[in-house]
Amino acid sequence: MSVYVSQKKGCDESGDGSESKPYKTVLKALLAISGDESTTVYVDNVDETADAPFVEISASQKKKQMKLYQAEVRKGKAREQKESEDAHRREEMFQEASKVTISEDTSLERAQELKIRDCSGYRDKRIKVYGWIHNLRRQGKNIMFLVIRDGTGFLQCVLSDKLCQTVDAIQLQTEATVLVYGVLTKVPEESVVTEKSDVDLQLRQKHLVIRWEEHSKILKLRSAITFCFRQYYFDQGYVEVTPPTLVKTQCEGGSTLFSFDYFGEQAYLTQSSQLYLETVLPSIGDVFCMAQSYRAEKAKTRRHLSEFTHVEAECPFITFDGLLERLEDLVCGVCERALASPFKDMLLEVNPDFKVPKRPFKRMLYTEAIQWLKDHDIKNEETGQYYEFGEDIPEAPERKMTDAINEPIFLCKFPAGIKAFYMLKSSDDERLTDSVDLLMPNVGEIIGASMREYRLDVLMEGYKREGIDPTPYYWYTDQRKFGTSKSGGYGLGLERFLTWMLNTNPTSETCVCILGSAKELTHDLTSATGQCFVGFIKLYIHMGLQNAKHI
Repeated sequence: MSVYVSQKKGCDESGDGSESKPYKTVLKALLAISGDESTTVYVDNVDETADAPFVEISASQKKKQMKLYQAEVRKGKAREQKESEDAHRREEMFQEASKVTISEDTSLERAQELKIRDCSGYRDKRIKVYGWIHNLRRQGKNIMFLVIRDGTGFLQCVLSDKLCQTVDAIQLQTEATVLVYGVLTKVPEESVVTEKSDVDLQLRQKHLVIRWEEHSKILKLRSAITFCFRQYYFDQGYVEVTPPTLVKTQCEGGSTLFSFDYFGEQAYLTQSSQLYLETVLPSIGDVFCMAQSYRAEKAKTRRHLSEFTHVEAECPFITFDGLLERLEDLVCGVCERALASPFKDMLLEVNPDFKVPKRPFKRMLYTEAIQWLKDHDIKNEETGQYYEFGEDIPEAPERKMTDAINEPIFLCKFPAGIKAFYMLKSSDDERLTDSVDLLMPNVGEIIGASMREYRLDVLMEGYKREGIDPTPYYWYTDQRKFGTSKSGGYGLGLERFLTWMLNTNPTSETCVCILGSAKELTHDLTSATGQCFVGFIKLYIHMGLQNAKHI
């Protein structure tokens, strides 16, 4: 038995896994065959000159995809269990709600039936209004906020105690029809969001939250620290460039790409500007950029953002040890400049304990981190087993280790199987890469870095291993054909750096405004692509978006 996958012409929704109607992703194929390892999986043949359009998936790629499949199965079981528990909880809630009854208090004055447009003349009087629920928000079990409309206007209503606990109340949804009784009062002239408001409300009202003194300071410090980064780079002789953010290629894996239609072609929001920075190394040497990057991760953790400011740099003719020294110098250099700036007092007001970290930073191998987790009985929460060589270390155990050690850590030499195709394999052990993450207490990873693969044949093998069509990467591949050299680089998340430096929580506090979900971000981008393209015309390089010249 066999199943076919094609990123070029496949479709996960309408495909059936046949050669004529392949799936688009290997994960979908594995889900369709229930992870049957005896089934042969065929993927696109990256060699376009070959007769066969499909080849059997490589062992390393299949192993990687099987891990994703197993994780998806575990998530599915967890979802089913949660749905079962939620159903049981709802049943109990309905049973309790059925015991609650309400009735109109006849001792009160008779309510005057009104249209919302006529309410202003009845303040402090008892009224009743028919309408549709326009908006609804629950705060705990005892308070509900409704906005109702009747075609003539909008009215805010507050329900409390038993009014929130009936069967009808717990089933209320937007667009339901209601009849409300109550005394009409003027809305108090106070902020709609306070420091005591729940986190979700604060995020939705971020445009008001940034007016608070503490958040205003954070935005001013963000500006000052951004300047310190540029000051550091210019002092060290780096050149700043502005790479494109609309691209045809991936950098950190296809599962975290925001995609959109680009005049009939599929294109993406960039995950990283690294590949573009590498192309200018032979032209201008040490280079950096401070640009937006995007990750379509639905992770709701304290440090994940769908859009973030990415501080990236690439350096030619450098060794792995030299790369670590540059990372140390960057972090300490920016901190020293911030403390020497006019914003020093404000920085110490926000984080009185802030100090420039001591050099050298602690060096720890990936294999040593795996052993540390075993020694401290920290297991994989999904499998209940200890982490083993070849597995990625997620945020939670990484944070536990970092916070316990309580100093900056260079976590080095990750396995090639869990790292990107462009990372250089270690000369002393080709199972590993010359890669490093900088971990900071209270945040975790703030920098990801590596030496870059400079050998053409090994790079082509990397494309093949990851199932990547090298055609759109022709400009990147050419760097290995015309004057290749050893180089290294890194990406630093500005918001995470600020979270560590200012001791804020969560990372979203260092942003101006954020959107509610990745789905909303995708929608907003799709509806505003015209605005995006106006800025794109100004870019000096289009890297595979051949239609750019026709804008």
